[in-house]
Amino acid sequence: MASPKEVISEVGHAAASVGHGVGHHAPEVIFGWDGMIVSSVILCIAYAFIISEKLNRAVVALLGAGLMIILGVLNQQLAVDGIDFNTIFLLIGMMVIVGIMKDSGVFQYVAILSAKSVRGNPRALLAVLSIITAVFSALLDNVTTVMLIVPITLLLTEQLKLKPYIFLVAQIFASNIGGMATLIGDPPNILIGSAVGFSFMDFVYNTGPASVILMIVMIGFFDVVWGRKLTTTNKAKAHLLRYKPEEALTDKPLLMKSLFVLSVVIFGFIVGHGQGIEPGTSALTGAALLMLLTIYKFDAEKQTHKVHAALGQVEWETIFFFMGLFMLVYGVEHTGVLALLGQKLLDFTGGDLALTGIVVLWSSAILSAIVDNIPFVATMIPLIESTQESFGGAAAIEPLWWCLALGACLGGNGSIIAASANVMVASYAERAGHRIAFVQFLKLAFPMMMGTIAIAHVYVQFVYFGGF
Repeated sequence: MASPKEVISEVGHAAASVGHGVGHHAPEVIFGWDGMIVSSVILCIAYAFIISEKLNRAVVALLGAGLMIILGVLNQQLAVDGIDFNTIFLLIGMMVIVGIMKDSGVFQYVAILSAKSVRGNPRALLAVLSIITAVFSALLDNVTTVMLIVPITLLLTEQLKLKPYIFLVAQIFASNIGGMATLIGDPPNILIGSAVGFSFMDFVYNTGPASVILMIVMIGFFDVVWGRKLTTTNKAKAHLLRYKPEEALTDKPLLMKSLFVLSVVIFGFIVGHGQGIEPGTSALTGAALLMLLTIYKFDAEKQTHKVHAALGQVEWETIFFFMGLFMLVYGVEHTGVLALLGQKLLDFTGGDLALTGIVVLWSSAILSAIVDNIPFVATMIPLIESTQESFGGAAAIEPLWWCLALGACLGGNGSIIAASANVMVASYAERAGHRIAFVQFLKLAFPMMMGTIAIAHVYVQFVYFGGF
C-alpha cells in the first residue's frame, strides 16, 4: 500500500495533468491560455463581486458561467453536467410548499400563540422566538423561516416597546444553528447531502446533536447577557395579550393539506434514500401534490392562475444563482485547480485525517464568515472529494463532510453577509427602520461564532476522532 506522502504526490501529478487538459474531454481554452489560470481568474472575479454586493449575485454567477463556456474552459454539455439538479429540485419544491403553506397563517399563529404563552415577558419571548426559529429552520429551511418569523418579531417587539436588534441577532444564530440539524435546513447541507449522497437521517444523527447542544448554550448565553435586562410596561403586555392567535389562521383546510404534504415529503426524505429516491424528487413531487390539492376544484383558468401564484413563490434569483455557481465551480474543478488545492491541504496536514478535519472545520467557519457560505461550500465539496483516495475511500472521509457542514453553517453566523438568512434578516430590519450595520454585527457575532466553533471542535474530536 502506498504511503500518504506517495499518494499526495500522485494526486499532485494528477492535478497538474488535469490542469493541462489531460484526462478530460475538455474543449481548447481560447488563445491557448492555461485552463487553470482562466478558470481561477473567472471564479475570483465573480466571488469578488458577490462579496462586494455591488451587483446582483445571480447575474454575476450566470455571467461567470457564460464566460467559462465562451472562453473554452467548459463546453455546453460539461456546464450542464456540473449543475446539481437534485439541489435545484429540492430548493424549488420546498419553496413552493412553504409558499403555499404560509397563506394558511400558521406561522403567524405559532408566533402569536408563543408570545401569549409567556404573557408578553420579553426575556422569555427572546428564548421562545429563538426556539421557534431553530425548529422551523430545521423542518423547512432557514431562509424561508426568517422571511416568515422576522416580520412577526418586528411587530411583537414594537408592541412591547422593545428595540428589536438583539431579537434579530438571536434569530440569525438560531436559524443557522437550527438549519444545521437537517438536510434541508441550510443551503450548505443541501449541497453537501446532494453531492455525497447523505440522507435526511444522516444529518439528524450527525449534525442534529451538535445543533441541540449549541442551541441550549446560545439561549442560555443570550438570556444571561441580554435577556435579564429586557423590560416592558404592563400596558404594552396587555396590548399584546389582546391578540387572538386563532384569527391568524385564515385557511384551515389549506393548513391541513399543507401539513399532510409536508409530512409525506419528510417521510420521503427519511425512507427514500434507501430506495434510490433523491430528496429533490420527494420535494418536487410534494410541491406538485400540494398544488393539485389546492386547484382540482377550479376551472382551467383559475387553476392556471393558482399555479402561477404558487410558482411565483419560488425565489428564482436564488435558483439561477445556484445554477451559475455550480457551473463556475465545475470550471475550476474540471481544470484541476481544486485537486491541486486538495493536495496542498493534505501536504499541510501530513495526511492526518483528524488534523485535516479540524483544519476544514475552522477554515470553513472563518472563511464562511467572510464570504457567503453557499459559494464557499460549493467550492469545498470537490476539493474534499479529491482527498478520498489518500484516506482510503469515500467512507473514510465522511468525518470531513460533517466538519465542513458544521463549520460552514456555524460560520454563517460570523457576519451579516455570511449566510443568505442573515441577508434576509438585515433586509427586513432595514425596511422597518432598524438597520443592522455590518461592523456593529461583526463585533458582536464573530466572537460568538468562534465560541460555537470551539464547542463544535470538541464535539467532532470526541465523536469522530477518538477524543483529545
